[in-house]
Amino acid sequence: MERAAPPAQLTFQPTDAEGFAAAVNAATPDAPISAADLQRLDAARAPGEHHTRRLAWEGGEVVGALETELPRMDSFEGWLQLVVHTLRPEDSLREALWTEALATVTAAGAQTAVTRVREDTPDLPFLLARGWGEHDRMWPSTLDLRMLDFAAFAGEEARVREAGFRLLPLTDLGPWDEAQQRHYYELTIALLADVPSARRIEPWPFEVWQRRFGKDTPREGLFVAVAPSGEWVGTSQLAQPLPARPGTLHNGLTGVLPAWRGCGLGLALKLAAARAALTRGYTHSRTSNHPSNRPMLAINERLGFVREAATVTLIRSLEGAG
Repeated sequence: MERAAPPAQLTFQPTDAEGFAAAVNAATPDAPISAADLQRLDAARAPGEHHTRRLAWEGGEVVGALETELPRMDSFEGWLQLVVHTLRPEDSLREALWTEALATVTAAGAQTAVTRVREDTPDLPFLLARGWGEHDRMWPSTLDLRMLDFAAFAGEEARVREAGFRLLPLTDLGPWDEAQQRHYYELTIALLADVPSARRIEPWPFEVWQRRFGKDTPREGLFVAVAPSGEWVGTSQLAQPLPARPGTLHNGLTGVLPAWRGCGLGLALKLAAARAALTRGYTHSRTSNHPSNRPMLAINERLGFVREAATVTLIRSLEGAG
C-alpha cells in the first residue's frame, strides 16, 4: 500500500500532563481527559517503568500527541501501549504519528503493540489496513444517577436483605491496613478470573495493585457484599472520580463469586454504590463492559446506562521489527 508523504518539519517534543491533556481535548472534545487524571496515573508508575509523553509540532503548531506506556488492562509480558491523537485529518499526519509511536515501543523492546480506538473514528480502518488486528472490544456507557428510579428495585433489594446479606462500603469494614487490603485484593482477583475478556486477565501482583489502586482509591465508593457467614462474596467499585467529567465516577469492577450468583447481589451492589455516590455529590456513573458480558449488560440496561460506540482494542506484533 502506497503511503502518503509525512508532513514537513514534524518534530516531537516531551510534554507535561497539562500540555498533553490540552492536545487530547482539542483532538477529541467528546472524550476529555484532565491533567489530574494523567497525574494520578503517573503517581502510580513504578520507578523505571516505560513511559513517554510527547507533542508533535509543525511550523510552531501542535498537530498531534502521542504516549507510550505499560498497559493497565492488557498487562501481558512484552506488551506496550500506544496512545495517539491527531489534530488534523490528513492520513499523512496520522501515518507519521503512528510510525513514531511504533518506533518508540519497538526501541523499548516491546514484542506486541496495543492501542484502543473508538469504532466510529478514522483510526480504526486506518490501523486495520496497516497490520493491526482486533483483540477485544468494550462498550462504554454512562448513567445519570439523578434519573435512577430506586423504588423500581425495592422488592429485589428487600429480598437480598432478607436473605441475610449486607452491602457495605469498605469504610465500614475495618481499618485499611495491609491485612484488609489483601482481603479485598483476593476478592478482586477471584472476580477478575471470570471477566469475559478476549484473553484471560493476568492480575497485577499485590504490590502493583496496592500502588495503582489500593493506595488512593476512595473506600467509601468500594462496596462489598457480605454473606450471612461473614464471607466477602462480591463488590462494586464506584469510586474513582473523573476530573475531566465533573460529577462523574468511574464504575470499575462489579462482580459476585460464582457460588453466590443468582441472589440479586450484582444489581443490589450497584444500587448501594449509586446511593452513596449521590450522597457524596456525584451525578453520573461511567463504566465499560465486554459485549459478551450479558448479565452485567442486562443489569446496566435496567438501571438506565446509555451505551456509546465501542472502544476496540487492537494489537500488532513487533517481532522482527526494528
